[in-house]
Amino acid sequence: MIETIDMVEASRAKRLKALTHEVHDKLDKSVMEASSFDDLQGYGRFAQMQWAFHRDIDALYDNERLQAVLPGLQDRRRLALIGLDLVDLGLAPPVVESRPIFATKEVVSLPAALGWLYVAEGSNMGAALLRKQAAKLGLSDIHGARHLAPTAAGPAAHWRDFTAALDAPCFTDEEERSVVRGARSAFARVQDLAYACLG
Repeated sequence: MIETIDMVEASRAKRLKALTHEVHDKLDKSVMEASSFDDLQGYGRFAQMQWAFHRDIDALYDNERLQAVLPGLQDRRRLALIGLDLVDLGLAPPVVESRPIFATKEVVSLPAALGWLYVAEGSNMGAALLRKQAAKLGLSDIHGARHLAPTAAGPAAHWRDFTAALDAPCFTDEEERSVVRGARSAFARVQDLAYACLG
């Protein structure tokens, strides 16, 4: 399927949405079926899953090549916020035996890394609904649900800025496929973490 993409038919962000729709839906179902927002225990497992994924990608936010493509990238990182949420919940970060997917100062494929960040940033759009569910559990933007809080500009504007920057670089066909593979790998990683953390 990836090999037959029409590379000029739609924006990169729209192509990613279409080509990751199935794995994205599967992940959303896993989160909801795990009763992640039914009680604080379920939410705590969800926050641990989030922490594990953002641990995997945290080094990307310090990558200078990515910062050049995505202005304000460092302000988008959420690992520390999730860590504070876990403290509020009286939980420790989950034990993850594998090393992070991306390491500090490691040379990374720019297209693939953009695919991973697409998944991380896309979750911000869904966070508006999750934030309302978290509020029903007594959590807020300053206690337990910091990482779900919107930016001052709001989630829609935040997403538009990201997708505009995502769509800007000119890539070869193989690099375009690498972006898609990166996004698919990111969804697969979160799915694995969902199995491990959510049960």
